[in-house]
Amino acid sequence: MRRAVITGGAGFLGSHLCERLLGSGYEVVCLDNFLTSEPGNIAHLMGHESFRLTRTDVTGYIHVVGDVDVVLHFASPASPIDYLQLPIETLKVGSIGTMHALGLAKEKGARFLLASTSEVYGDPQTHPQPEDYWGHVNPVGPRGVYDEAKRFAEAMTTAYRTHHGLDTAIVRIFNTYGPRMRAHDGRAIPTFIRQALAGEPITVSGDGSQTRSVCYVDDLVRGLIQFVESDGHGPMNLGNPHELSILELAREVKRLTGSVSPIEFIAKPQDDPMIRRPDISLATRNLSWKPQVPLEEGLTRTIEWFRGQAPTEEGALGRVAAL
Repeated sequence: MRRAVITGGAGFLGSHLCERLLGSGYEVVCLDNFLTSEPGNIAHLMGHESFRLTRTDVTGYIHVVGDVDVVLHFASPASPIDYLQLPIETLKVGSIGTMHALGLAKEKGARFLLASTSEVYGDPQTHPQPEDYWGHVNPVGPRGVYDEAKRFAEAMTTAYRTHHGLDTAIVRIFNTYGPRMRAHDGRAIPTFIRQALAGEPITVSGDGSQTRSVCYVDDLVRGLIQFVESDGHGPMNLGNPHELSILELAREVKRLTGSVSPIEFIAKPQDDPMIRRPDISLATRNLSWKPQVPLEEGLTRTIEWFRGQAPTEEGALGRVAAL
């Protein structure tokens, strides 16, 4: 049985990845300090004989007993609300945490997968964004703590491959959505769904013309597992190339929820990218991967999950899940 260690395994993406790897016959060790994630995300896995949870901060020290075949580094605040409130922690997990995760992979002779992000492209001047585009990032802007942490993590991962001969892979993840996102995490889809279900105004930043390309979590996780089980190094984009404006996304959420909420426009955050769409030619060519879940189906599944969450003091839906 192959054994995987997942840092940030109790987060939004990490928990889905734990679940899918267990279903694929892996033994899974989940490392998380629950800074921005919640135990409830992996509670249903706790009784699984091949799953183990260790509460740990990867910026401190990582120790895992026994053999490890794969280390998947997903630990990091990943929503604007989190990394703007936790700038030092975000930079530390992208630098020190990445070094420790790479050290674990080196010690165990394991393959290493870095969860990087489309944010390394910043506010891009090339469209769509291919892997050989170097990006347009403001290192001293408010989003720089996340963008540059991931750019540094990519450089560190590459150095371990070229200097130590470690088997590494870098995946650049574009906007992903689905169950277990937090209603108050500041990202567009959970925000729009929360507001629509609560009958609150749906708040669109700027004039809503900025674009995003959103990928349902099941598609993304399928691509991640295909990549980690390949011999590719990347960087490799994973995301849905179907591009739409934020205003179109808000209107679609309103339609699918049957909400009567008005759409209101608010100030656009500093350095918010105007365009975002992945070039997935590399993933299609090397993995035969492409998204399969249509937007309407993915949003409907996500909306139904949000409907099933119990209200809390944070609002009609509350802090329902983790990143």
